[in-house]
Amino acid sequence: MRFIMAFVWSFLLVTLLNYVVGAIANVPFDLQAGVMISLVMAVLVILLGEAIPNQEVSDN
Repeated sequence: MRFIMAFVWSFLLVTLLNYVVGAIANVPFDLQAGVMISLVMAVLVILLGEAIPNQEVSDN
């Protein structure tokens, strides 16, 4: 479920950013570019999340 949500949030945030920056720069909105970038970002976020250890630190 966390992988699916990573893709969903990545798609929403990158597409929103693509739309806003495109509107400011006065260029047409390109959904395909946003989808490709969001897929790359989702994979990077998932890999980063898997690389970080989740062990608790003891106070000994």
